[in-house]
Amino acid sequence: MGNFLAEHLIHRDEDFMVIHKPSGILSVPGKGEALSDSVLTRLVAIEPKTLLIHRLDRDTSGILVFGLSRRGQNSIARQFQERQTTKTYQALVAGHLKGEGTIDVPVVYDPAHPPLHIADAHHNKPALTHWQAIEQFEINGQQVTRVKLVPVTGRSHQLRVHMQYLGHAIIGDTLYADLEQQQLMPRLCLHAEQLGFAHPQTGEALNFYCPVPF
Repeated sequence: MGNFLAEHLIHRDEDFMVIHKPSGILSVPGKGEALSDSVLTRLVAIEPKTLLIHRLDRDTSGILVFGLSRRGQNSIARQFQERQTTKTYQALVAGHLKGEGTIDVPVVYDPAHPPLHIADAHHNKPALTHWQAIEQFEINGQQVTRVKLVPVTGRSHQLRVHMQYLGHAIIGDTLYADLEQQQLMPRLCLHAEQLGFAHPQTGEALNFYCPVPF
């Protein structure tokens, strides 16, 4: 555990640190001992000043930023809330997708089927995602497309639900893809590759990148 910070650190200063989160680990601990392991738990054990700012789904990899001061936490969290950050993801999705577009459909929790969320056009909480196809290829004879995803809002499971809604579920998604699509890759092929925000002290525009592992 002591090496976790050294292995996954992208940037650090007195106000925040940027981490490369691996797929398969929670951002924060869940309920019960079985779900106690998380990025936050590991970081606090190494650096007790670590403060939560935002999260990624357990099976999503990529950039996470944590506060190291209240000033850093409050400033960056406010930028997330006011949609002043820039976020770019990459995903592999099922099928042949070309061009680009925008998905503007609310995403809400489905209490009948936890932990699923659903696209619900009649709900009043907007969810907005821009997408752009990058390349098409095959995995085990199945057509897939690499896409760039830019979420404008930050609803839970937004990108996963929106791509399913578009008819191109994310490969390896055990919640929203069919069994064949799940089995094409050993992990959820969704990665937070870029995050930009203003420095909490100087206001300087910062951009961080994390290479896509699939």
